[in-house]
Amino acid sequence: MALERQNFPERYFPLSEYHARWKRVHREMKKRKYQVAIVWGKTAGSYERAHEILWLTNFFSEHAGQEPDSLLWNARGFSCAIIEHGKEPELHTDQPDPRFDLIAARNYHWHDDPVAGVAKALRRKKIQGPCAFVGSDCLPVKYARQLEAATPGIEYVYDDDLIRTCRLIKSARELDLYREAGSIVSSALYRLCDSLYAGKTAAEAAAEAGHELLRRGGLWHRIPISFGETSKYFERDPLCGYSQDAPKKGDVIRAWIYGPIHQGYWLDPGRTVICGGNPTKAQKSLLEDSYAITDSVLKSVKHGVKVKDIARAANKVKKKVRTEYDHSEALWPYNGHGNGMMWEPPFINVDACGDDDCFEEGMVASAESFMTRKGVGSAGWEQNYIVTRTGVELLTRTPVFWY
Repeated sequence: MALERQNFPERYFPLSEYHARWKRVHREMKKRKYQVAIVWGKTAGSYERAHEILWLTNFFSEHAGQEPDSLLWNARGFSCAIIEHGKEPELHTDQPDPRFDLIAARNYHWHDDPVAGVAKALRRKKIQGPCAFVGSDCLPVKYARQLEAATPGIEYVYDDDLIRTCRLIKSARELDLYREAGSIVSSALYRLCDSLYAGKTAAEAAAEAGHELLRRGGLWHRIPISFGETSKYFERDPLCGYSQDAPKKGDVIRAWIYGPIHQGYWLDPGRTVICGGNPTKAQKSLLEDSYAITDSVLKSVKHGVKVKDIARAANKVKKKVRTEYDHSEALWPYNGHGNGMMWEPPFINVDACGDDDCFEEGMVASAESFMTRKGVGSAGWEQNYIVTRTGVELLTRTPVFWY
C-alpha cells in the first residue's frame, strides 16, 4: 500500500491554494458588507478550535495549550488573523520565530499577549465602526472584553459562519487530500474492527488503529469503543474512549475513529461488529436495520438535493426499524453532517437546517445512525463521502458487516 504524500519539510498545499482561499473570503466579506474581519482561533494544545486559522494560514502554535495568565503573558494559546480587502491576512500569534516555510501568511506578528497585540494593530490601522468578529464561540469572554475595552471605536459584529461558508465547497486539492485521508482512516478502522472482532482488549485495538494512523502520517482526536454492559454509551471510558478490558464472544461492539485525520481535515467513520462473528438472529436484525438508516442517506445525497429531504428519507426508515431510545442518538440527533476542519453544517435533521439548505458538488459529509434494542445491544454507523453531481463518492471503505 502506497503511503500518502509527505508534507515535511514543506507545506502540503502550495501558496496558490491559500491565495485562492483569501480571495474567496474577500468576496464573502464584500457580500456581507465587511471592510475588515478578525478571525480568532485556539491554535495550541487541542485541535478543534484551530481550524479557521489553520485553513487561512497553516499556522499551529507549539505551545502546549491555554496556559494560565501571568504578569508576563496573557491569552497564551490564542491566535488571530486580521483580514482586509485585497490584502493577505495579518497573523498575530503567541509564538516567536515560527516555521515560515510552513506558514502561508507573510505578515506575521507574535506577542506575549495576543489580545493586546491585535488591539494595537487595529488602532494602528485606525479601524473604526463595524468589524466582523469570527470566533465569538472560541475566544473567552474575559479576553473579548479586554479587546473591546482596548478598541472603543470598533463595533464588533459576531459572524462565526464567515470563514466556514468559504470552506464549505472543497477545492480540487482538498478533495484529493480527503481521498488520501479516507484511505488512511479506512485502513485504521479495519485494524480496529479486526482486533475487536478477535477479542483483543479495547486498548490493544485502539493501539492497532493508532499505529496505522501514525505510520501513515495521520492523527486522531478520539477512538471511542463500547461493548457489553456499557454498549449503549458511545465510549466505554469517557476519559480516553477505550478501556483495558476485552469484549466477550458474542458482544455487540461499537467502534469509531474521528479527528483531524490528515493535515487537519476531519473524518469520523464508525462500525459495529460482533465479537467472534456469528451474530444471533436478533443481533443481525439490529445491525442491518440500523445501517439501513445510514444507507438511506448515502442513496439520497447528490448535488442540489435539499438537506431536509434527506432527513425526511432517513426518518421514514427510522419509523420502520427503530424501537427505543439510544444514548448516542440523543447526543448527536442527526443522521449526518458536513465535514471540513471539524463537524460542520449542514446537519441532517429537519430541525437543524434551513428550508433552502442543499447539498452541493464538492462538499464532504457524513451519513450516520445509532440504534439500541433492549436485550440485544446498541449499534452505530458512520460513513464519509464526497458529494458529486450524481450521488456520493465513498471515502470510508472499511467493510460494513463482519459476518
